Amino acid sequence: MGAVDFRVGGHIFATLAAEAKGYGNLMLDPETQRPLVEELPEIFLPVPGGWGRNGATHMVLAAASEDQIRGALMTAHRLRVAKNAKTARPAKSIKTAMVVKSQPVKSTSTKAPKRARAKARKA
Repeated sequence: MGAVDFRVGGHIFATLAAEAKGYGNLMLDPETQRPLVEELPEIFLPVPGGWGRNGATHMVLAAASEDQIRGALMTAHRLRVAKNAKTARPAKSIKTAMVVKSQPVKSTSTKAPKRARAKARKA
């Protein structure tokens, strides 16, 4: 797409995908989106369709103050960090992987004995 996006932990929390229309986009949740849209409808409006119902929000960049933009970005960032923490998989450490009880490995190769016999014949 080529649009500027802002990520944390590899996940987008804001974009400038609709910058040509004068919007920045925030990935909020519906509970956070609702009061913003109700209190400041001239700045915040839901993205049309399912994205908007799930919290994606347009922010009218020309109508928003620097503090409003900063606050909205910080809110979207905080929500994304919290969501990442809920879905994060615990990292496997090398120590955990090495605790496995080791057992001797039996060779199933038939080439090794053949090579040894061939070398013995030549000698």
